[in-house]
Amino acid sequence: MLNDKIALVTGGSRGIGRAICIKLASLGAMVGINYVSNPDAAQETLNTIQSAGGKGFISKFDVSSADAVQAAIKDINEQHGSIDILVNNAGVTRDGLMARMKETDWDTVLDTNLKGAFTCTKAATRAMMKKRWGRVVNITSVIGFLGNGGQVNYGAAKAGMVGMSKSMARELAARNITVNCVAPGYILTDMTDGLPEDIQDAIKKQIPLGSFGTPEDVAGAVAFLVSPESNYVTGQAIHVNGGMYMGN
Repeated sequence: MLNDKIALVTGGSRGIGRAICIKLASLGAMVGINYVSNPDAAQETLNTIQSAGGKGFISKFDVSSADAVQAAIKDINEQHGSIDILVNNAGVTRDGLMARMKETDWDTVLDTNLKGAFTCTKAATRAMMKKRWGRVVNITSVIGFLGNGGQVNYGAAKAGMVGMSKSMARELAARNITVNCVAPGYILTDMTDGLPEDIQDAIKKQIPLGSFGTPEDVAGAVAFLVSPESNYVTGQAIHVNGGMYMGN
């Protein structure tokens, strides 16, 4: 389904990003696994892809640096072919109550989660516009719709991704480039695994389906948005949250 397509997944070495990389590779894409600080995890993801007969490569760069993004995407275009599919998944947290939040904690989260997605999309869509085909998927969060105490920086970044995606979708539609969001809820990752059992139980009580999702659940939504079945879908947010949030 994605044969001959080049995909780049930022933050692709573990968790949700890793599942997205594996899923897109299973559909035939050559997948670029971006990471910034964990080469072993990136290599493990690539090994998993290749052992299943898929194709991929590793690309180390920090999405919060515009210069690093431009250099990396230029290198990818030259070494592997121009990017057809971009999944902006890289993200960080610096949680804390607003009254005590440091400016650096605000800047770090906004620079990575929001500006990083903007910078990567700006760089990657240049080639997409020339080819008149492309798919961009931004991984936002249920927190961007519901909010959460102690995460004003994260909530702002993730809500900003939604508005940014809608504006990008309007700008790029004439070149047959779609831009959509996937908004995960609580997903089984290293972060949720580390929560005390009583906290996990309290969270699950807020979820109509009564359980956390899996990274593969999110990857499935991404796969739909980059597939031919979604050719007429742009500017949308797909919620993968077990019913925790049911708004638009």
